[in-house]
Amino acid sequence: MPALDPIESEFASTEEAEAYDVWFRAKVARSLADTRPPIPHDEAMAHVKAIIDRKRKKAG
Repeated sequence: MPALDPIESEFASTEEAEAYDVWFRAKVARSLADTRPPIPHDEAMAHVKAIIDRKRKKAG
């Protein structure tokens, strides 16, 4: 398991980098194959803001 330079890579080894690449490409392929209608940006951001607000309220 060759070690990678932390300046050049966020992974500790080439095996980790390759495994991530396989996982990432599969995730992108699933996303591209998704036939659900897209969510408008404003709607998605409102949803994310609501999640953040709930978590802040719980923490505070």
